[in-house]
Amino acid sequence: MRMDTFYYNEFGTYLRGIFGCKVQKITIDAGFTCPNRDGKVGRGGCTYCNNQTFNPAYCHRHLPVRELMIEGISFFAHKYPTMRYLAYFQAYTNTYDSLDKLKEKYEEALEVDGCVGIVIGTRPDCMPEELLDYLQELSQRTFVLVEYGIESTDDATLLRINRGHDYACAVDAVKRTAARGIPVGAHIILGLPGEDRDALMHQASILSQLPITTLKLHQLQLIRGTRMAKEYEESPDDFSLFALDDYIETVIDYIERLRPDIVLERFASQSPKELLIAPDWGVKNHELVDKVKRRMRERSTYQGRLFSDV
Repeated sequence: MRMDTFYYNEFGTYLRGIFGCKVQKITIDAGFTCPNRDGKVGRGGCTYCNNQTFNPAYCHRHLPVRELMIEGISFFAHKYPTMRYLAYFQAYTNTYDSLDKLKEKYEEALEVDGCVGIVIGTRPDCMPEELLDYLQELSQRTFVLVEYGIESTDDATLLRINRGHDYACAVDAVKRTAARGIPVGAHIILGLPGEDRDALMHQASILSQLPITTLKLHQLQLIRGTRMAKEYEESPDDFSLFALDDYIETVIDYIERLRPDIVLERFASQSPKELLIAPDWGVKNHELVDKVKRRMRERSTYQGRLFSDV
């Protein structure tokens, strides 16, 4: 293991290995809703969720998918003329509609020049077999990555944040998707109420048993207009929000316990300042990445150093 060349598996390197060039995700808000909002699973959504935090400036919900792709590409193309793009269906639950409507939106994005694949963000309880049939076929002709919001491996936490599914549901969805030969991504929030450092280290080991290809780690953020923000206002002692240096150490401890081949896409979320209550670190995502790498170098460590396949 050469520590001057490897700290962890980076998402950009993973994509470059597939496409041979720089690839950028274009965020698409295709107008979907969520079964945890419309009453099928629950009402009000997850306690931490405000989807305004996800959409970049170029992403306008009312536009057709094709126009969203074109606007997103124009945002980046002047900097990187040879770049290629992935349509990232992100806001809310992007598999929560009829199969015909889902196909229409996905295919519309793929028809745009420069689009080389799609990334679909969704919930583990919203992946029917008929959709997997289609995605398996689609993956034979273009790149497809399905990203599941898992958020926690602890059922008590999932219940507390009103997630609307348990961890077994996530395990089932991930395994069914990976069995079709489709790369699977997972999203996890670090610092949810009730989860201390020991719980998070155990979580890294549990996640490593799943056939996931990519992983996103986000710090817990308190966002205006969410139920969790109200809970924090009423009982702040129930929350242990990360200071920046503490978060960096926790992320590195987590990475050390992950399966070595998992691709790490990101370590933090950066919500709009006008929506963010806490924690406000005042650093951009790329600055945090640099800090993580620097600290990993200082600690002479790397992804999977403490991984145990048990």
